Amino acid sequence: MPRKKPFSVKQKKKQLQDKRERKRGLQDGLRSSSNSRSGSRERREEQTDTSDGESVTHHIRRLNQQPSQGLGPRGYDPNRYRLHFERDSREEVERRKRAAREQVLQPVSAELLELDIREVYQPGSVLDFPRRPPWSYEMSKEQLMSQEERSFQDYLGKIHGAYSSEKLSYFEHNLETWRQLWRVLEMSDIVLLITDIRHPVVNFPPALYEYVTGELGLALVLVLNKVDLAPPALVVAWKHYFHQHYPQLHVVLFTSFPRDPRTPQDPSSVLKKSRRRGRGWTRALGPEQLLRACEAITVGKAVDLSSWREKIARDVAGATWGNGSGEEEEEEDGPAVLVEQQTDSAMEPTGPTQERYKDGVVTIGCVGFPNVGKSSLINGLVGRKVVSVSRTPGHTRYFQTYFLTPSVKLCDCPGLIFPSLLPRQLQVLAGIYPIAQIQEPYTAVGYLASRIPVQALLHLRHPEAEDPSAEHPWCAWDICEAWAEKRGYKTAKAARNDVYRAANSLLRLAVDGRLSLCFHPPGYSEQKGTWESHPETTELVVLQGRVGPAGDEEEEEEEELSSSCEEEGEEDRDADEEGEGDEETPTSAPGSSLAGRNPYALLGEDEC
Repeated sequence: MPRKKPFSVKQKKKQLQDKRERKRGLQDGLRSSSNSRSGSRERREEQTDTSDGESVTHHIRRLNQQPSQGLGPRGYDPNRYRLHFERDSREEVERRKRAAREQVLQPVSAELLELDIREVYQPGSVLDFPRRPPWSYEMSKEQLMSQEERSFQDYLGKIHGAYSSEKLSYFEHNLETWRQLWRVLEMSDIVLLITDIRHPVVNFPPALYEYVTGELGLALVLVLNKVDLAPPALVVAWKHYFHQHYPQLHVVLFTSFPRDPRTPQDPSSVLKKSRRRGRGWTRALGPEQLLRACEAITVGKAVDLSSWREKIARDVAGATWGNGSGEEEEEEDGPAVLVEQQTDSAMEPTGPTQERYKDGVVTIGCVGFPNVGKSSLINGLVGRKVVSVSRTPGHTRYFQTYFLTPSVKLCDCPGLIFPSLLPRQLQVLAGIYPIAQIQEPYTAVGYLASRIPVQALLHLRHPEAEDPSAEHPWCAWDICEAWAEKRGYKTAKAARNDVYRAANSLLRLAVDGRLSLCFHPPGYSEQKGTWESHPETTELVVLQGRVGPAGDEEEEEEEELSSSCEEEGEEDRDADEEGEGDEETPTSAPGSSLAGRNPYALLGEDEC
């Protein structure tokens, strides 16, 4: 009798995986051929995903995995629109951890906070976005999908062939998400590009500007969102920067939670999130500016936007009158908004619509990076919550349309990350990468601490300091350990300081705007006095004070900063909290943030 061969645990695991794969193959049948890999390989990757969403093949990391029992109704795959980023190598992660422990942090000068768009995107290079290849109605769906797949693989090959992984930023590798952008651009009459005022250059790809205004011939409106998180002089400086470099742009300032910049801020309220009782969404700053921009674009077209202007007037009157006790009932009785959720059926082969403003309806497409406030902007325009919002990137998974009025239709596109040469640490601080799934968050904390005095703002004590008044050099690891000690973050078994949880907590403070890091346009440091005395700056201050939460009741409560697991479960909770317009709406913490507290006092800056 032949001797039995040894059978390891690893081989047994592989055998069971193959057996499950064969069984699932019989149940699922044909899988969509639109994916870049075969069905069997995709199923194998889903089975080998770790708890933090890391794939073990092809150097691609798939984030925000959703639990599923096979394919859903009509063949819908809940993981079809997951974020696909290039995976950092294990050696690179270990190198960053060593640097976080050893590299002493030095404050950077104000000039290094100036960002030039040419350094980030290098216009004219291969740092473009994938275009939909030409097609015809004679092509079958399989042929069209295959052609788009080949074109997308060529696009990725050019980028990775021209730049190394160390130079490239995170950018979207999922073709399904890019298809959502193609469809939104095809059906839109006006395109809104939403950016975060703290770093608008990061969210403004010049390739998209050239494509929309050139090849498509559409009007592009740049929305500088979250203007309550930056000083008014910086907001005006960024507005003029984009007007100067991109003359075809219509620039609009917007925020869903305006505040009066003249109100003194309490720097000790970094751990508190203000909750405003009242009609928070109806106090948005910017809907009227956006209406004026759309009216200028549609002059001479068969479009009547008077219903939009009447709605804004009703919202303003209702916000002024509805501060009494009967506010909730009045808001519930508001006009309904027709919501159309576009799923797989929207991806069927349909040609780009050549007829603009069809049937007198203007379609406004909202595109941009994750976490810039696209969904919040739609809620602000409508006047109440009609779409859930979350600080977790990838929350909006497919585009949806909303009829603001019978003649105005809004289209919400999932957030897309364009390729650039931006430091990945800055992308994390911009909220582009899900914080809960960062493998190494310490260098991002060091990037933040070298640009704003985190130690002084949070009153941290050096972990090795016996005398609190003595000066000690700080590294990123020291800051995380000091914050863990201050907040009481401990590991479960050994009760050591949980530096990973502390690092995630600090990054969430930065994303939320309570540790506000703002970048400047080129030359801002030299012309800062000019921008502070600019007439538009004074006008913006007065406007924010007029529409700010003067008539709403505000209360502050200390928030227990979540640890390292803000993912699917907490994502829905955050969305509900941030969108409850009927009861209490958490703001972006403008009244309780450090945005107006001189975060750059140690660097000689007045404000962030």
